[in-house]
Amino acid sequence: GALPHKRLYFATLRSKPRSTANTHYFCTDDEFVYENFYADFGPLNLAMLYRYCCKLNKKLKSFTLARKRIVHYTGFDQRNRSNAAVLIGGYAVIYLKKTPEEAYRALTSGSNSSYLPFRDASFGNCTFNLTVLDCLQGIRKALQHGFFDFEMFDVDEYEHYERVENGDLNWIVPGKFLAFSGPHPKTKIENGYPLHAPEAYFPYFRKHNVTTVVRLNKKIYDSKRFTDAGFNHYDLFFLDGSTPSDIITRRFLHICESMDGAIAVHCKAGLGRTGSLIGCYLMKHYRFTAGEAIAWIRVCRPGSVIGPQQNFLEEKQAALWLLGDSQRSQKAKLEERAVHHLITTMDDLTLNSAHNSNSLHESEAVDSGPVLTQGDKLRALKSRRLPRPATTGALRYQTRTRTSSVSSVLANRGRLSFYHLA
Repeated sequence: GALPHKRLYFATLRSKPRSTANTHYFCTDDEFVYENFYADFGPLNLAMLYRYCCKLNKKLKSFTLARKRIVHYTGFDQRNRSNAAVLIGGYAVIYLKKTPEEAYRALTSGSNSSYLPFRDASFGNCTFNLTVLDCLQGIRKALQHGFFDFEMFDVDEYEHYERVENGDLNWIVPGKFLAFSGPHPKTKIENGYPLHAPEAYFPYFRKHNVTTVVRLNKKIYDSKRFTDAGFNHYDLFFLDGSTPSDIITRRFLHICESMDGAIAVHCKAGLGRTGSLIGCYLMKHYRFTAGEAIAWIRVCRPGSVIGPQQNFLEEKQAALWLLGDSQRSQKAKLEERAVHHLITTMDDLTLNSAHNSNSLHESEAVDSGPVLTQGDKLRALKSRRLPRPATTGALRYQTRTRTSSVSSVLANRGRLSFYHLA
């Protein structure tokens, strides 16, 4: 239902304010914390956005806060501010039905300065700025295409499977694209890093109708282990940290367009190469901008799309949009013709399956020994993360947040500045 209006505000404050008879303040800077690889600092993942929305809905529906203005405040740390802005801006887009531009305008009104752009998980210099607005636009587009529905979202499942020991996997487009970390020949722990054999994924894949696996890194496991189990398997190798050639991109799109069921895509860490090719599909089929595609993929799977891969998506945007547009208009014409043909002749229509994509040749790349790639380093960093405190079920979670202390990080009294969101 419609949420109360004129009550929600966003502010940047130097110190922790006291709630008053008519204003309730809260801060999430210490509650929702991004786990970085290198110098990356956001955006926060889908589970955190979901938990934030639940928290805010609860406050807006709360009887004790019914007459109060609700102020989400953040400190002067530039990274925290950008992450907080995406949370409240995302809420405005999802629940208040604001356009990303309206939400962003509210966030930048008044004396509020601009937001620090997000940067990727590469070790080197930042070559691409992902903005708060890109993130809000990516969330809006994903919402419009039904990529997530917070009424049905299973936050515990998301947080379980994204962990390295539980498979390190995330859905980017539910029912279509699953990004995951590359399997190994044997399930074992190596240098504190859990490695999973192909067989470890079979039950999950079967349960979620994953029919096809696409490998983008060097051959570490035998693809027969997937194909013998009834999965399609394709190799489209390109170098770690690099961008795909046009041939690889076209093959990837062709495989994804001709397969029924979901496609599980992996490289070494399932971040750079994996995110780049899934991004191409989002741009071609759903007309995402490069920024929207990168933002959405990172919200689903933080750390995705790295270094030159970001600029690659930006360069390919126009061509992929054209490709998608012409394919859609072609499809419409074919459908029109088929209907016309049916009506006039009522002949049997035989579907031509000549474009069988099984004829794609596997790349001959094999694992070349102990050189540590970017993917290895990112996987190792991710595997060192500590488990979060368990918050199973909405009830446990709500009681926990009610007692959680508001950010204690802020000091020095600051000027109060409100940015109205509703």
